[in-house]
Amino acid sequence: MTPSRLARGTALASAAALPALAALHAAPVVSTFGPLRNRAMPRLAGQGRPDHVALTFDDGPDHLSTPHFLTFLAARRVRATFFLLGSMLSRSPGTAKDMAAAGHEIAVHGWHHRPLLLRGPRATYDDLARARDAVADVTGEPPTLFRPPYGVMTTAAHLACRRLDLTPVLWTCWGEDWRARATPRSVRDTVLRDLRGGGTVLLHDSDCTSATGSWRTTLAALPHILDTCGTRGWQVGPLREHGVPGLPR
Repeated sequence: MTPSRLARGTALASAAALPALAALHAAPVVSTFGPLRNRAMPRLAGQGRPDHVALTFDDGPDHLSTPHFLTFLAARRVRATFFLLGSMLSRSPGTAKDMAAAGHEIAVHGWHHRPLLLRGPRATYDDLARARDAVADVTGEPPTLFRPPYGVMTTAAHLACRRLDLTPVLWTCWGEDWRARATPRSVRDTVLRDLRGGGTVLLHDSDCTSATGSWRTTLAALPHILDTCGTRGWQVGPLREHGVPGLPR
C-alpha cells in the first residue's frame, strides 16, 4: 500500500470512529433524566435511608449570600452538603472555612460551571482536580463527592472521578430556584411535589449562575421545606449521613 493510500485509509477510519467516540463520551447523559435516574441509578440519584432527606446546595460559596444560609441552618440545627465551585471558592475562601467549621459537608461542583459535554478527558480531569485540591487546601480535608454542572455526567467525568477518589451524586428533586420567575412558594411546592423519604434535594446558595437575587427566594422557601420534612418524620442532614449504599461516610 502506498503512503498516500495508507494516509487516506487512516483518515477514513478515524472519521468513521468519531461518531462512536462521541456516543461513548455522551452515554452517561441518560442519567440526566430524573425519573429514570431515580429508578435505575439510586446511588447516583442520592437515594438514602427512608427516614432521612439530604439537603444540598450548589454554586457557592458566595460571601454575600452563603452566610445567610449558614445562619439559618445553625438556628435550625441542620447541616447540609455544599457543592462548591472552585472559581467561587477562590473569591470567598473565608466563607468556605466557615461552612466547614459549622460542620457542613463540603463537596466539589467543578472549577467552572460549564457543561462537561463540551470538554475532553484532559480538560475534564484538570477542572475536577483543580477544584478538589482547592477545597482540600481551604478546608483541610479532601472532598469525596462531586456533582457536575447542570447534572450532566460524561464518560470522561466518571473516569476522572475514579482517579480523584470522588463519587458523583446528583439529586432526586429540586426547587427550580434558579429561574427569574421562581417564588418561595413555587420553590417549596416544586421540591415537595417530588420529595420522598430517602430523597436528595438540590437548591442553590448563590446566584452566580441563576437569576439575580434568586438566593433570597431559596432562603425564604427553606423554613416550610424543613417544617414539612419534620411533619413527615424525616430527619434532614448532609449526604454523609444519608445512608446511600456505596457513598463515603
